[in-house]
Formats: sequence, structure tokens, C-alpha cells
Amino acid sequence: MEGIDSLLLLGAGFGLVYGIFLQKGDFCFVSACREWFAFKHNRVLQGGMLAVPLILFGWPLILAAGLAPLDRLWLPPVGGSALIGGLVFMIGLSRDGAPLLNDEQMERYSRHTRLSEVGVQGQRKLLDSKVLIVGAGGLGSPAGLYLAAAGIGTIGFIDGDRVERSNLQRQILHDEAGLGRLKVETAKERIEKLNPDVRVKTHPVILRSENAFSILDEYDVVVNGCDNFPTRYLLNDACVMLGKPLVDAAILRFQGQATVFYPGKGCCRCLFPSPPPPGSVPSCAEAGIIGALAGQMGTLQAMQAIKIILGIGENLINKLYIYDALVDDHYTFQWQPREDCPVCGENPTITELIDYEQFCGGPAPGGEEAAQEEGRYANDVSPSEALKMIEAGARVIDVREPREFERQHLQGADLIPLGELSGRLEEIDYTRPAVLVCQIGERSRRAVKALREAGFNETYNLEGGIIAWVNHRLPVEN
Repeated sequence: MEGIDSLLLLGAGFGLVYGIFLQKGDFCFVSACREWFAFKHNRVLQGGMLAVPLILFGWPLILAAGLAPLDRLWLPPVGGSALIGGLVFMIGLSRDGAPLLNDEQMERYSRHTRLSEVGVQGQRKLLDSKVLIVGAGGLGSPAGLYLAAAGIGTIGFIDGDRVERSNLQRQILHDEAGLGRLKVETAKERIEKLNPDVRVKTHPVILRSENAFSILDEYDVVVNGCDNFPTRYLLNDACVMLGKPLVDAAILRFQGQATVFYPGKGCCRCLFPSPPPPGSVPSCAEAGIIGALAGQMGTLQAMQAIKIILGIGENLINKLYIYDALVDDHYTFQWQPREDCPVCGENPTITELIDYEQFCGGPAPGGEEAAQEEGRYANDVSPSEALKMIEAGARVIDVREPREFERQHLQGADLIPLGELSGRLEEIDYTRPAVLVCQIGERSRRAVKALREAGFNETYNLEGGIIAWVNHRLPVEN
């Protein structure tokens, strides 16, 4: 009896190891399980599942029949697990290799499988992979659509924003019907309609130090589509600490840039050791963005993620790609990891996630909405009200950058960039009213807040910025 038991456990144990951890030919039990649970009925796993009632009910029958001594009660968990493995092993052999792709998938991905660099095995890798997209906006939309079309098995979206009409010029995951809804919800619906093979996970939150690890941990590759520096540095540090490849990109006006931060080969802090001064770099909302540029750069991110998963070709690791859509030119620069990098260097000094809003000197995402709820917009004036103030002798202070000021500004305006404001307070008269101006009214609103806290109580913000001013057909200097 002992010899039979030992032989059974040895053979079935081998089947367990073979069935779960190894693959032979075209049969892979792990892939089969994932496919069966997510999409299709898989006969291999179904056969293995038949072993469950045998374990639950068969062993007591064996004991009752006296076929095994009572002092061998330790065998059920071991023998049961081995029995499942043995059955899976036998079913796998009897099927002579289950296909990696079903008939529908062979048709859907036929243009992939004909590529020698991808093939059937590569397509299976894509279906088994998980990609997280941070931001379901301008970059995340085209990246998500092309990753879904490529057959990435699991796509996660993290975004706490809701769809606004101003998004629709470039964020092609969303449409008019989704206005006011969470972006991750409309993204999920769009992706699932495009490809039923894809499982979409939604994270309708703002990425913070407290939740970054728990969200990022399950994904193989991270695609960054966020547009603020605190989230960018948080994402970089978390990916370094978790060992995740990060496909990074940024867009503004007519220019885009992209790179890949790969584990062990440098990170964002090697390329950009510190964030720019608060207010020195306008957001897309402030400076504008040509919509098609988001499509080009987001698609580039999708391509980088696909090549990382497949392990093919060359990518943008240690390369910074810059594209200027206005002059239709592009450049690629090499960059090197820094040995003294505080996160990925030889002796890192940052070993846990920090306060990134404090590090970047900027407000948390969503800070503007909170400010509005607290009534901090009380000092806004409309273009017509601002015109009356200026005609009555109010000073105009433009807080944009010099290059923006040179393109277009209000007549008689003085330039004091937001980043220089705190050091040039002596140039501002306490007693004279002043109208502060930027592109769309966000930087100038922050400037008004700072000035009023410093005692300049006669400062006001031009609501909507110079864009609203021009829209009212008021005069500007070019």
C-alpha cells in the first residue's frame, strides 16, 4: 500500500508541477486558466475542475472503505493537489496541445500573427499582459485604443476626472454622450466595444503616495498620460521601487516628447532631477494643444509598450524623442542614468514615496476645484469689467512667460512672470488697482491670491485670460 501511495503521489505531483508551471508545445495551463476565466470556455481547465468534487467527496469514501489507514489523514491536501495536477497533465496530453488562440482571435489578430516578430506566441503574450494607463485624457485615449486593438489582455485606467466638452477636441475615448461622467467609465465602455478580449479595470481616483503601490503592483507596464508634475514624479518613484517599465510622454501646444524609463536603466530624476518652478510651465489648459499631436504621441506610447511586452526591436530606453508638429521635425537625444540619482542611483536616498505636492511646489490635482468651492474666485473680473478698470487707470500685469507675452498681450501691460512675482513685489503699487492676466486665467488667479495674502488688496484676475479678452474683440498688441 505504501509503495502504491508513493508512486501515486510522485506521478501526480509531477503532473501538478508540469500542468501549472511548465508548458509543452502549445499547451500552457496558466494561459488556459486566464483565458477560460475571462472570455472563453477552456476544456483543459474544465477537465481540471472535475477533480475538485473527487477531492471533496472521494477521499472520505476511500477512508470509509478502509482503502487508506486513518493515520494517513495528512494525505488529503497533498494528494488532492497532486490529483488536480495529474488530471490536468493527462488532459493536456490527451488534447495533444491546446491552441494558444481560438478561431476568433486568429482572425482578429491575423495581421499580427503574420509578423515573424510577433507570431502566435507573441499575440498570446499580449493577451496575457497587463498595462496601466495613468490618465484617460489626450495621451491615454489613443494609447488605450491601440493597446486594446492590439489585444492587451488587461488595461487599467486611473483618472479621477469627469468628461468635459473641452476634452473632446483630443480625448477620443470620450464623446458628447459622456459629458459629466467619470472618464474611466466612458473609457471602459469604449474599449470593451472595440475588443471583447480586453478586460478593463477602472481606478476612479487621483494617484497619491497612499494608493500608488496597491494600484501599480499588478501591472506589467505603466503608460503615463498625466499632465502635472507631482503625479509625474510620484509615478516615476513608484515604478522604480516596484521595478515597472514606465512609458512616459508629454505634450504642449505643437510639441511632444517621449521616453522610456526601464528598471535598472535610469529614471525621470536622472533626466529631470527637479521639477521646474511652480507656474513656469503652463498646462495644456493654459497654453493650448493641437489635438492631433495627442494622437501621435499617445500612439507612440502604445507602440513602446507593445515592444516592451514582446521583447522586440529597439525602444526609447535612455532616449528622449522630441517632435515639433508645427515645423514637422523631430529629434532624438541620448540620456544616461545618474549614479547619484536619489531614487535609482547606487545609494538611493529616497526609498519610500514622499509628499510630491510639497516637492514640486504645486497644488494637488483637483486643487482648482477645491479653491472654487471655497470662494477664492471672488476677485475675478470679466473682460468688460476689466476694460472699465483699465480705462479708469488700473495697471495691467501679465504673469505669463516672455515667449507668450511676445506673441500677444494687452496694450500697456507690464510683464512679471509668475515665477518671479515674489521677488518683484516692490514694483507693484499697493494703492493702485491692478488687473492680472495670463492665457486662460489660472496662473493670474494664483498670482492674485498670493498678492492679496501679501497685502495687495486692489489686485484682480481677468477671468478667462487673454483668450476671453480676444473673444470679446478687445484690443491686443502682437
